[in-house]
Amino acid sequence: MVSAVEVFFAAVPLLITAGLLIGLLWPATRAMPIAWLSAAVIGFAVWQMPPDWVAAASIVGVMTALEILWIVFGALVLLYTLMHAGAFDRINRGFVSISDDRRVQVVLLAFFLATFIEGAAGFGTPAAVVAPLLLGLGFPALAAVVAAIIGHIIAVTYGAVGTPIIVGIQDPLSAGGYEEVLAGGGYTVPEFATQVAAWAATYHALVGFTMPLFAVGMVVYFFGDRDTRSLKPAWEVAPLCLFAGISFAIPYWISAWFFTAEFPSLIGSMVGGAVVVGVLRAGYLLPDTEWDFPPQEEWPDHWVGTIEPGENGTGSGDPGRPAVADGGVVRGSEMSLLRAWSPYVLLVVLLVVTRAVDPISTFINEPSFIVEWSSILGTGLGNDIAWMNSPGFWLVVSALVAIPILRMDGAQVSAAWREAAEKLVAPFIALVFVIAMVQVMINSGAHPGAPEDGSMIVVLAEATANTFGQAYPAVTALIGALAAAMVGSNTVSNITFSGFQLEAAQQLGLPIQIIVGAQAVGGAIGNLIAIHNVVAALATVGLVGQEGRVMRLNLIPLIYYTVGVGVLAMLFSYVLFPGLF
Repeated sequence: MVSAVEVFFAAVPLLITAGLLIGLLWPATRAMPIAWLSAAVIGFAVWQMPPDWVAAASIVGVMTALEILWIVFGALVLLYTLMHAGAFDRINRGFVSISDDRRVQVVLLAFFLATFIEGAAGFGTPAAVVAPLLLGLGFPALAAVVAAIIGHIIAVTYGAVGTPIIVGIQDPLSAGGYEEVLAGGGYTVPEFATQVAAWAATYHALVGFTMPLFAVGMVVYFFGDRDTRSLKPAWEVAPLCLFAGISFAIPYWISAWFFTAEFPSLIGSMVGGAVVVGVLRAGYLLPDTEWDFPPQEEWPDHWVGTIEPGENGTGSGDPGRPAVADGGVVRGSEMSLLRAWSPYVLLVVLLVVTRAVDPISTFINEPSFIVEWSSILGTGLGNDIAWMNSPGFWLVVSALVAIPILRMDGAQVSAAWREAAEKLVAPFIALVFVIAMVQVMINSGAHPGAPEDGSMIVVLAEATANTFGQAYPAVTALIGALAAAMVGSNTVSNITFSGFQLEAAQQLGLPIQIIVGAQAVGGAIGNLIAIHNVVAALATVGLVGQEGRVMRLNLIPLIYYTVGVGVLAMLFSYVLFPGLF
């Protein structure tokens, strides 16, 4: 059994992370270098890691961070390309033309559009994009942020075309030397990650299909008539909300089980959104009476920020013409919805072809398209970046092809690429240090002469397993959620705790894929109160300073989601699938 002293020192980097990010509200760019330094010092002094092993483990983390940033850059450059071309505004107007009812707009924008953006871009983008769109339609700024954050949570596990699974689980388990453990269950690391993605979708589908109803309920209860506060307006559209959730969940779940982790959120939102829009346009499931917010003069001050509702989130532009998300104006004739959507349709086609067609898949994984560093600094550690196989490459290709499709001029293209690059600076610093910290913790037991009790991650896993015992599945998602709330990312939560959860499941004899799947879901749930995402979303609607209100409101769906996943994890582990690896 591990000692209390070992547990304390192993937990110090995580405690420092929590204290600086949550307690002192430091930005990750300041907090994570200190957390990495603490892990490096403890690895050297307590786990007896030679300096070259500390450096090599950190380099493994830097390479993983670069892989993530390649995906983030591609996702952002495609998004900003559509925004500057006016295509994104056209997509938005295609949704809102269906109904003026605020509840229907929540379903279409805060759920379907936000889940699609999450599947394509991730990393806090959905709320930061959808919240100002809702504000532009006349939503209170606070309501817009709450709805946008709640609405896309079910999609986060597969955000940025599968990054939380591919980079958050698959890559760290490969770099952490878990191949032999997984081979005992008959899996390679990529095969195991695919199974984790499938189980995560099962949790999400069974619990998260209610998110449209949750988002609508939060809006009508907390932002409706304050004298007659009631959930009745939400129940009036419950059939629409549940139909929307199921229409998303079915193709989402099928995609996770029969395709790969890149597709569930994209396919769920596209297929489900098309079904629901078709049903609404046919006149079904629309509410009998329209619901709206109280008159604006009755709104409390904390509902509205520096941008007035109804200004399309920009406060600029020609009021006689449709506003673009970046404050510009759509030029020329009306863009068709097909042309507006075509770059994302192309992205899905490219991802399917490059993964399903063997000759192409084999070609893009040739050694000449992989940057590899083995035996880093003479240690046994190594890492590689398959840059052409990465979704980031195909996101950039889609953005380049979109330029002639959307008839963009040089100024628009330059602005889109410049803004995408500028957005990478802060994530680069934070990701490099947080992933370097995690790799030091994971590999602190891999060097010659390492302590017999194993790495910092193994020590923490054993202590946690001993504390919760057979009730461990009930808290698995909560652990992932708290990590995501601290670092603001499902991907980083998975990088930090996927090995931890695997070790704990092993020690308790629990089904590993079910436990790690619950971790992947927990990392998504934590985005409900991830301060980085909340701040970013509030900034887009001019309401910075109301982070506490958003986080308190979002605790309601967070508790529902974590309890629901905890119950399912117990049921799966002990009743339905106890014999799984």
